[in-house]
Amino acid sequence: MNYAIIAAGEGSRLAHEGVTKPKPLVELQGEPMIGRLINIMLRCNAESISIIVNEHMTEVRQYLERLTLPVPLNLVVKTTPSSMHSLWHLSRVIPNGKFCLTTVDTIFREEDFKEYIDAFESDCEYDGMWAVTPFVDDEKPLWVEVDDNMGITAFRDKAWEGAKYVSGGVYAMTDKAFTVLDDCIERGISRMRNFQRALVEAGFNLQAYSIDKIVDVDHADDIATAEAFLAG
Repeated sequence: MNYAIIAAGEGSRLAHEGVTKPKPLVELQGEPMIGRLINIMLRCNAESISIIVNEHMTEVRQYLERLTLPVPLNLVVKTTPSSMHSLWHLSRVIPNGKFCLTTVDTIFREEDFKEYIDAFESDCEYDGMWAVTPFVDDEKPLWVEVDDNMGITAFRDKAWEGAKYVSGGVYAMTDKAFTVLDDCIERGISRMRNFQRALVEAGFNLQAYSIDKIVDVDHADDIATAEAFLAG
């Protein structure tokens, strides 16, 4: 499995709340968030890992450049206006075939992630498998509408009666999605959620995979929440 990490945000909310380290280097259980993700991916059959950081994150770039990994590390240094644009730049270095993308501040249990990756690696039916969760932690969650077989039918900004799942910020797909991504860039579309909507509009067969809890680290007090979640 090929993996990709978006770590190109500025982490401005954490900085304003007194966290001095760049978000990717914030430690959880004694390990930088980005290092934790890389190690999990290596233990989940990584064939390559592609990462984008912004041009101002010199500490993060230097941390990554010092790593010695048993698989190729494709590092992109680019400041982008949105996660969708970050994925577009990553798409130039991600090898062909299946891959899994996550944002650096998405925190999940390793055992849950491994089961999710195993499900996608063994699947031959779907164009993509999205990690979703009934645990709503994000300030502006992306709600995921599914059918009776957990097929994704829509992505919505607001909840509705009977809404159950939000996006977990982890996306497994194939390079087939890059055609839609290129079209979004050409049409001036921004934001990752709009790319996801474009996939549905293009007829992509997307499956929702439920994980009971995924948390984000956006604020200083989220660090303690994430630590407790992983320790629990």
